[in-house]
Amino acid sequence: MKTRVITGVLAAAVFIPFLWFGGLPLQLLMTAIGLIAVQELLKMKKMSIFSVEGIITALATVLLMLPESYLHFIPDGIDAMLLIYLEALILFVFTVFSRNDFSFDDAAASVLTSLYVGRGFYYFMQTRDIGFWMVLLVLFIIWGTDIGAYMIGRKIGKNKLAPAISPNKTIEGSVGGSVAAVLIAIVFFHYYNPLGLSMGLQIMLAVLLSVCGQMGDLVESAFKRYFGVKDAGKILPGHGGMLDRFDSTLFVMPVFHIFLHFIF
Repeated sequence: MKTRVITGVLAAAVFIPFLWFGGLPLQLLMTAIGLIAVQELLKMKKMSIFSVEGIITALATVLLMLPESYLHFIPDGIDAMLLIYLEALILFVFTVFSRNDFSFDDAAASVLTSLYVGRGFYYFMQTRDIGFWMVLLVLFIIWGTDIGAYMIGRKIGKNKLAPAISPNKTIEGSVGGSVAAVLIAIVFFHYYNPLGLSMGLQIMLAVLLSVCGQMGDLVESAFKRYFGVKDAGKILPGHGGMLDRFDSTLFVMPVFHIFLHFIF
């Protein structure tokens, strides 16, 4: 636990300044984090990011991650959906000439990796473009959910949430995490509410993002359970890999933008 806390504090000390400055420095950092996450997912599938298929997956991920203003070299009319489809077509061709070393399952895993990581971090940057405090609120909701779920789950947790996937998570902890997220959102919006959300919408947003964050964590746990690994990586002592730290974020950021689309 001590190692986990120290790593978390040091990581935050490095991450928050990048988040504050935004722009190109943050984009470069998130691209690096995204590529590490791609490497971790491919490694679970026993694929190498340095193979031809891995490089194609990494390149597609970066293209899906970058904002449109960075992609002047891409012809008009080629959007994210077409990029994903082109990646799939190229990887499908590899299944023909690989002598069964690269299968349809491998191609599907590569395409989903690009979509999952690339667009997840794309919407992270889109949230930062709204403002520093807005992206910080979303991160506070994610972090508050994790801390609340852990503390409440340890205190009063009895009923398992998803025992086949993550035996330590409880329904009580999950509810406690969502309550913590609501409290954080209410306090935050009291001082800073550029979206002009009513109290009801504030609570709805906090619960929605909290639940999605927990689902993102469970999904990554399902990946690890399926592939038989404890952590996605070892780059962060006490935390695991980048995917272990950003699994909730990859789920929450797109959902946040869907929420904004329907509200406004």
